[in-house]
Amino acid sequence: MIAIQSSSVRRFLGLVCLSGGFFFAHSSLPAQTTVAELPDAPNAVSQQTNGQQETPAPQQQSNSGSSSTSSSTQTNAKQQQDQAAQQLKQEEKQRILGVVPNFNTTDIQNAAPLTPKQKFQLDMKSSLDPFEFVAAGLDAADEQAEDSFPEYGQGMKGYAKRFGASYADAFDGGLWGNAILPIVMHEDPRYLRKGTGSFWSRFWYSAATTVWCKRDNGTWGPNYANVAGNFVAGGISNFYYPASDRGGLLTVERALTVTAEGTVGAEFVEFWPDVSHHLFHKKSMSPPAQGASPNGASANPQ
Repeated sequence: MIAIQSSSVRRFLGLVCLSGGFFFAHSSLPAQTTVAELPDAPNAVSQQTNGQQETPAPQQQSNSGSSSTSSSTQTNAKQQQDQAAQQLKQEEKQRILGVVPNFNTTDIQNAAPLTPKQKFQLDMKSSLDPFEFVAAGLDAADEQAEDSFPEYGQGMKGYAKRFGASYADAFDGGLWGNAILPIVMHEDPRYLRKGTGSFWSRFWYSAATTVWCKRDNGTWGPNYANVAGNFVAGGISNFYYPASDRGGLLTVERALTVTAEGTVGAEFVEFWPDVSHHLFHKKSMSPPAQGASPNGASANPQ
């Protein structure tokens, strides 16, 4: 999810960036065994009643099985967390043209779910990247040249206000859409690139991810975090935009605009590796994505 102002520079850079637009283990209980006859443990001795042998319930063995299940679950969770950390480490090296961060994209559709801490880590990695400050600076310069938000004035003071507003838009959008809300909603904030199949299958898959996403448990559902994050960021912007650019109607308009532009950004990220390979003969950093698509179908080539 990316936060974009009305400026043409922010729109272009935001769309290019798109750096800011799961499980249960089970083990069966051990088989029951008959307790050996012990002279000093009469209650544990097998008894004959009417020719039938009675055996006390192995409560201790049941507890042992429950402990084994819990231990197995913890082990699997740790392995899953380590796998997510390795994948995240690779994602944080991704840049378009070697400059624009593309950290919120993965070619692995069955990527391990991120922990809350990892979601925050990914968002901060994107939000604090030097490119974000450069983008905000260019955006502010463009707005100042066009005298957007005239209440901010001109000169260094006006430029600083525009710069701060531009960066705040991007930061707030990422914080809510890529960290806080995905944690609360248990959603994966990354773009899971399809990478294979026909052009139209990839096109519609990519467009759908703006409002449809993968959850931490591996299923797909509404992308609440992305859409709601745009509205929250738009609402927060009312605190620092000039009085003439505030209000509920403008907030809704900005949120819907950013959501729509996020679709274009998703298309760019989906097809950029193909364009890059065609222009520069470079391959994507990861193999073509495999796994479930938003509609539950396989993402394998059609």
